[in-house]
Amino acid sequence: QVQLLESGGGLVQPGGSLRLSCAASGSIFSMDLMGWYRQAPGKERDLVARITRSSGTDYADSVKGRFAISRDNAKNTVYLQMNSLRPDDTAVYYCYAVLRQAYYSGLTTWWGRGTQVTVSS
Repeated sequence: QVQLLESGGGLVQPGGSLRLSCAASGSIFSMDLMGWYRQAPGKERDLVARITRSSGTDYADSVKGRFAISRDNAKNTVYLQMNSLRPDDTAVYYCYAVLRQAYYSGLTTWWGRGTQVTVSS
């Protein structure tokens, strides 16, 4: 089994910053893509950002220039630095990881349980 543990969410005022972390542990042979989705109340879960093992990145248009994703391959950890936060960034943020559990196995996707980010004055 694989576990993804998120941390760093909370309440922040508009214009503030937060840094989310997500550490993967368990039966991991190699880690491929890592990233973050978010889901606001009454809305679908949408991609926020993702990063390849070689640190290629992709962002949702709504967060470009404000959020930065990074990873530490030695620690199987992905980060999301969120700056200039706005009320419409309020959501539950979920990290995910695409990985192999053995050299002979295919790629599987695992999800964290989510961390709440609330942007409000």
